[in-house]
Amino acid sequence: MTSTTRRLLAGLGVLVLAGGLAGCAGGDGPDDRSGEDARPVGAASSTATAKAPSPAGSPSTAPPSAAPSSAAPASSAPPAEAPTGDGPLKGKVVVVDPGHNIHNAQHTAEINRQVDIGTGHKECDTTGTETNSGYAEATFSLDVAHRLRTILRSRGASVVLTHDGDRPYGPCVTERAEIGNKAHGDAGVSIHADGAGVGDRGFHVILPAAVRGGRADTSAIVGPSKELGARIAGNFVRQTGSAPSNYIGGGTGLDTRGDLGGLNLSVIPKVFIECGNMRDPQDAARLTDDGWREKAAQGIADGITDFLRG
Repeated sequence: MTSTTRRLLAGLGVLVLAGGLAGCAGGDGPDDRSGEDARPVGAASSTATAKAPSPAGSPSTAPPSAAPSSAAPASSAPPAEAPTGDGPLKGKVVVVDPGHNIHNAQHTAEINRQVDIGTGHKECDTTGTETNSGYAEATFSLDVAHRLRTILRSRGASVVLTHDGDRPYGPCVTERAEIGNKAHGDAGVSIHADGAGVGDRGFHVILPAAVRGGRADTSAIVGPSKELGARIAGNFVRQTGSAPSNYIGGGTGLDTRGDLGGLNLSVIPKVFIECGNMRDPQDAARLTDDGWREKAAQGIADGITDFLRG
């Protein structure tokens, strides 16, 4: 472990103990990234470029082996998958939300529909971004979600996936939150990868801001979600060797936002993780590597385990 990594871990540990994490990005500036996990224009600044949609017909939009079974999303929440082991997470329910959906590009009208996130309106869902070689964020997020599910179940947790690549599109961001709420999850994580500029590197964990409006009220989850996010960030550094983002979060790997429906509408502790920048060649090399994705899942699982064990 390098001295830089040790300092990062130490700093994140202090934040956890202090229990007072706050959003570190500040100031207004242009930002045209699109998507549920993208910051709107006028919010805290970053130098990121657009989370590029995957063009129809590109390698990144090729459907996985499990094709969608109908022309409309499923109406019921996915069932919890039972644990496979009797470990430290026995009795816990974890909600894993793979960002986007590889089929979204074939359903632009549906995913562009505006939904109410409490503090405003956003698209139902987006296509996400991709690497320059065409590896889609939706493919990445589902792969890591599968690995994470396997680890968590082996530790005794029941796991709910918000989708498993078997829907024609979505779920909408509102439904992603609702699935976790109906499952009475003890913790939730939404898995993503960013689409920023070349040279923008590293991961960051997005924490819910204190918001109240319409159906959104995060007052009960802000504190525990901050702790969950810090635990995941510290373990992600330890397992993957990745540094916290150099363009969001002031080097902490943590960012607080109030514009995400998946967080605003959640009543369970929940965070997003942007595992790296798909548009940077060095980050992309990691994100497309099987071994690194396994380490990413391990880091996220360790963070969730630390949080749930108290």
